Amino acid sequence: MIFDFSFILVAATLLTGLIWGIDSLAFKPKRVAAASAKGVAPDNIREPLMVEYARSFFPVILIVLLIRSFLFEPFRIPSDSMMPTLLDGDFIFVNKFSYGLRLPVVNTKVVSIGDPQRGDVIVFRLPRDPATNYIKRLVGLPGDHIVVRGENLYINGERVPTELNGPYNEHGTRAMRATEHLGNVDHSVLYMRDRYDGEGRDYDEIVPAGHYFFMGDNRDNSKDSRFFDVGFVPERNLVGKAVRIWLNWDLPNAPIWDRIGAPIH
Repeated sequence: MIFDFSFILVAATLLTGLIWGIDSLAFKPKRVAAASAKGVAPDNIREPLMVEYARSFFPVILIVLLIRSFLFEPFRIPSDSMMPTLLDGDFIFVNKFSYGLRLPVVNTKVVSIGDPQRGDVIVFRLPRDPATNYIKRLVGLPGDHIVVRGENLYINGERVPTELNGPYNEHGTRAMRATEHLGNVDHSVLYMRDRYDGEGRDYDEIVPAGHYFFMGDNRDNSKDSRFFDVGFVPERNLVGKAVRIWLNWDLPNAPIWDRIGAPIH
């Protein structure tokens, strides 16, 4: 069980629903009968303040819970590990039903809909701390042999094609930009060429069954599945597929207007 905002929504939904339901079944009939005996019209009967609040908030909280749990959930990007695809300060929508419907809090899948595809940008729960959400690009599927040698990525013995696009000197970052052809997705990645001996540039592992391998698009400035603190991500930890940016707000340059509404590839 994960004690996060979903837990608060579930608890609030249960609490307000119970208060409203118990009052409707047990206490409201008694109030109405007592008021009628005194000649007071039912429309003039005041509910207890707690019941009034519960009746008002229950449907609102329930709708928010259902949308966040089964349709779309908003997230904020807190780092530059997915540059240039996502920037620090981007607010995104994550599709919660891309890979199946899961119950909130317990995160148990109840309906299977689709499978993650190589190249998807996915939010997942950190295996060693499920209360923490990470967002990275899916690189390795179960059973894949993943090798990283410097700037080169190999999947099952085949080098993933890349095309250098020149320097990237935006948003406080100096790097080399390239287009990577990963599965059916063409997307941009960044390399910091002054980090040839950096951690994460020499990797060779096979993805276990039921797990996935993720990397950040900012390849030399991303803590991802190459590192022990993240490692392979089990299927049950997947939250959903990132689909669209709905706001960018990172002071002092906020907002970046042309990012609002942009799809995530």
